[in-house]
Amino acid sequence: MRVIEITSFGAPDVLRRGARPAPEPAAGEVLIRVAASGVNRPDVLQRMGHYPVPPGASDIPGLEVAGEIVSGDAQAMAAAGLKIGDTVCALVAGGGYAELCVAPVLQCLPVPKGLSMVEAASLPETFFTVWSNVFERAHLQKGETLLIQGGSSGIGVTAIQMAKAMGATVLVTAGSDEKCAACIALGADHAINYKTSDFAEEVKKLTNGRGADVILDMVAGSYVSREVECMAEDGRLVIIAVQGGVKAEFNAGLVLRKRLTITGSTLRPRSLEFKAGIAKALKEKVWPLIESGSIRPVIHSTFAAADAFGAHVLMESNQHIGKIVLTW
Repeated sequence: MRVIEITSFGAPDVLRRGARPAPEPAAGEVLIRVAASGVNRPDVLQRMGHYPVPPGASDIPGLEVAGEIVSGDAQAMAAAGLKIGDTVCALVAGGGYAELCVAPVLQCLPVPKGLSMVEAASLPETFFTVWSNVFERAHLQKGETLLIQGGSSGIGVTAIQMAKAMGATVLVTAGSDEKCAACIALGADHAINYKTSDFAEEVKKLTNGRGADVILDMVAGSYVSREVECMAEDGRLVIIAVQGGVKAEFNAGLVLRKRLTITGSTLRPRSLEFKAGIAKALKEKVWPLIESGSIRPVIHSTFAAADAFGAHVLMESNQHIGKIVLTW
């Protein structure tokens, strides 16, 4: 099968086309003929040597795919209501940049009605991440205010739509007026250009001094101190990436007085059982919203898989709004 390999750690040009034997699905797994593969920030970090592959996972990058089931554990498929020939999208721990990819049956979801394979491939990584962190870890409730750092990212465009669908008020930050406008068009109530405004002051103004109930943060570093300043009482800060650095200094007195929770998680190393639980919740609560059109995938660009280099250059440029997808 054709694959895209990381030949050494470094810039996008270390990605190369290669050939590998087709993987064999183990118990509880299916083999998917991949039509499209999502591109995500962790792929870039893996390519740079900053995101080690979990034990047992493929060293081929790629955490989400969409395609057709061509073989697999018949008993596990039957239990999940799947069969050979079904089209699915799946969250995987690696191996997504390939023509064939194995995936746990319990991490496969049907391609929502009306969606293309490209759109379906853009769903798993961001939808699993947002559901797990915003709704399960931070317990965002209807009527609360969510602040999303990086509203125009793949995670951001997903979080905006899911939070609005669940009845929250959504504030976002983005790095340009164009990106802010795109976030508003997707349903955000307010968008803050972090290059021209202090987001913490703006959040306090927009909430009449109350602050945000939940903050979804992909930056960390120096952002944490300002986030603590603009969180509501009993607020929850969830850190899912550390693009601004791993160290932060903040006012711990505010954490005490406002009873704040600071937490975080990464999805890739979590157990099959954990991810299966998220998949079940998404199928029940979110997939109907996608099929009704209340939530829609946002695709910025598609690239032929052979041009994974170009996809990673775009990802690192931060010029995109929404998802980047490879096609096979």
